[in-house]
Amino acid sequence: MASLFFGGIILRTKSLASGRKGPGVFQPLKDVIRLLKKGAVYSRTTSFIFQVAPTVYFGSIVMAVLLIPFGESNSLLSFKGDFILFAYVLAIGKFFMIISSLDTGSAFEGMGASREALYSLLVEPAFFLILGSFALLTGHTSFHEIFASLHLSSAFSYALATLATFVFVLIAMIENSRLPIDDPKTHLELTMIHEVMILDNSGYDLGLILYATNLKFAMYGALVTNFFIAGMSLPVAILLFIVIQVAFAATAGLIESFLARFRMNHNAQFIFSLSSISLVIFFGVLLILGKFS
Repeated sequence: MASLFFGGIILRTKSLASGRKGPGVFQPLKDVIRLLKKGAVYSRTTSFIFQVAPTVYFGSIVMAVLLIPFGESNSLLSFKGDFILFAYVLAIGKFFMIISSLDTGSAFEGMGASREALYSLLVEPAFFLILGSFALLTGHTSFHEIFASLHLSSAFSYALATLATFVFVLIAMIENSRLPIDDPKTHLELTMIHEVMILDNSGYDLGLILYATNLKFAMYGALVTNFFIAGMSLPVAILLFIVIQVAFAATAGLIESFLARFRMNHNAQFIFSLSSISLVIFFGVLLILGKFS
């Protein structure tokens, strides 16, 4: 449900920040519904890979969502090491989108695919460092057990959770090709990443891709929420979930309103710096556990 409103809140935030009336909260959802009612057009140069890639991409995100718990409630799919499957099931969807853009035979889309592959590669260590650090802290390797055992009792532990939240917000912006890495509003050859990959998608396929973006945003918002709702009652946890999702969407809108896009040759440096922040979290966990003497 949060994904239905996420894109609309981003648009409303950007409209208010620029002093415009702008579209309503439900406009992105209406656009997706309009596209889902249309048929898709396929180039004769493409194969079945191009046709199935949007469905695989959307399905990979739905699969990843099923692995995320909610506070004390377990996820629909939970087992030891499930956060590893979470990362790689998302990678499967990303892989299909990359090869589908290559399948068109367009050098333009191939350029975007190579950039997408590079940025996904650089952002992966930060994710594993954070989840690995909290797995070390709690002694568990599944999402549910990690979050259920994560009792933030000191200012230092809250600082680590805040740093993890900051990194996850930026990971979500990178994974969804938003500012400051990419700008979904433009179609400039020198700066496009995700938008150039989906230029040949249309109709139902394009609707799936656009909705998958909002779903992935809400998915990362759910991960951030789990850092703070351990031990809370269900009504309070749901309220905090709503607050964090709205704050996350508003933050994304403010970032896109007041930040300029980085130069392309600075993107890799910026993304890799998230791994440095994740290392700070890792060393903080070692301090809490008394591994340093």
